[in-house]
Amino acid sequence: MLSNALVTTILPVMNMERARDFYENKLGLKPAGLKPDGKFVYAIGGGAVLALFPKEGGTKAEHTAISFQVPDIVAAIHDLKDSGVVFEDYDFPGLKTIDHVCVLGAEKAAWFKDTEGNYLCIHEDIA
Repeated sequence: MLSNALVTTILPVMNMERARDFYENKLGLKPAGLKPDGKFVYAIGGGAVLALFPKEGGTKAEHTAISFQVPDIVAAIHDLKDSGVVFEDYDFPGLKTIDHVCVLGAEKAAWFKDTEGNYLCIHEDIA
């Protein structure tokens, strides 16, 4: 029933101006506009939509809220770091990053937080 529906990922933000600065100037997303309910949206490749929703107190999630697939994770990390993105590093049983990258089965992944505490990821599929 929903297999052909377009999907919007909605992320809570405490400070819309600060969050927009991060998503536009650090991640390079192009604004698509403000909705009447206060959400600010970005159109992303493949028909995906990211919406920032003002929410007092933000988020408390300890999981990845959104992951962006990239063709070259090392290049993407370099570009994002040049824009001021700070990557998370982990050293847990079953989850260890080396140069910010963790290999998880058939993909490589790297995590960072936005200004509002949302966990974001970039990932690259590996053959």
